[in-house]
Amino acid sequence: MMAGNPFRGAGYLLRGAGMLNTPGLRTFVLIPLLVNVLLFTGAIWLLVDQFDVWMAYWMGQLPEWMSFLDWLLWPLFAVVVLVLVYYSFTLVANFIAAPFNGLLAEKVELRLRGKTNGEEGWQAALKMVPQALGRELSKLRYYLPRFLFILILTFIPGINLLAPLLWFMFGAWMMSIQYCDYPMDNNRVSFTQMKQLLKSHRLTALGFGGLVQLGMLIPVVNLILMPTAVVGATIYWVEEYADEQDLLAEH
Repeated sequence: MMAGNPFRGAGYLLRGAGMLNTPGLRTFVLIPLLVNVLLFTGAIWLLVDQFDVWMAYWMGQLPEWMSFLDWLLWPLFAVVVLVLVYYSFTLVANFIAAPFNGLLAEKVELRLRGKTNGEEGWQAALKMVPQALGRELSKLRYYLPRFLFILILTFIPGINLLAPLLWFMFGAWMMSIQYCDYPMDNNRVSFTQMKQLLKSHRLTALGFGGLVQLGMLIPVVNLILMPTAVVGATIYWVEEYADEQDLLAEH
């Protein structure tokens, strides 16, 4: 049985939204916000401009004898196109903003706890750029095989009926990993250990990541979601794991 509370997890994101306008944090919210706005605007433009072209191409690959299935396959291909664009732009946005998200997480933790286990300041943040990008690559290595596996299942008759649920659960888990990694990386929690911590209260993690994913589907809300999720994930880290990890470090 999975431990945790999905409503508590979702609550961390809502509390993150409430902290965005906190004095002292606004400057560090700005860059992730701009990255998100620019890339999501680009994703929407690309979908509007190229969607019909992509759909015509994929439907054109079907043999004539399968033409009677057009009504069934069109929505399936449309979902695949939307999922690919959505996840691709999310990955790019998080990769570009990773060092700034780490700095925002540091400032939030400093405000909440009065301390952080990482170095502070812009110079320290610049030094952390290679590490931050390395962590993004770790997430990508974890993400891609699972993404491709579910993508394959989406095309298998019968099993594909479960595809929407699988995509949602996978997306919720990955959003939790994506954003909780920033405060945990700042505190020198390894990627493997971070996954174990989230799994120990999986329902809380899924509640947090699930609301992040739903927020990404809402216009305007999705533009401010990146910094909101970073702040919310940092509150999550501080209240669920930070003190326990400090005690383990002391011993």
